Amino acid sequence: MQDQVKLFEFPVRVYIEDTDIGGIVYYVNYLKFMERARTEFLRQHQISQQQLKQQGFLFVVKSVSCDYKASAKLDDLLTITVDIEHSSAARVIFKQRVMSDKVLCEAQVQVVCVNAQTMKPCRIPTHIKQIFKQVNE
Repeated sequence: MQDQVKLFEFPVRVYIEDTDIGGIVYYVNYLKFMERARTEFLRQHQISQQQLKQQGFLFVVKSVSCDYKASAKLDDLLTITVDIEHSSAARVIFKQRVMSDKVLCEAQVQVVCVNAQTMKPCRIPTHIKQIFKQVNE
């Protein structure tokens, strides 16, 4: 298992708009929190999704597997973690957690690199593969 220090962490505060009628975070919002964390993870590594698009590449989510363990509530301060579990020529699998004082949600998110015009899978650009490799070491 990778050293916890190597994980990327992104803070998220729970607002009223994130909750459902029961006063807990609506389940789909955990996915939004994780998307923000992945975007900031890429940004921290100087990977701009806008620049990628201009170069003809997009990252799209192919699949998500979530295990919800506990609920977050209004005003909770959450930590969203991002780690690379595996990467190959055209895809990367992120392991993500939503945490407060305990793990609230664990997810595996499979992201595929596609050609921006054809939307067909293509190889992840070499400089990004290098970054993913360095993060995963």
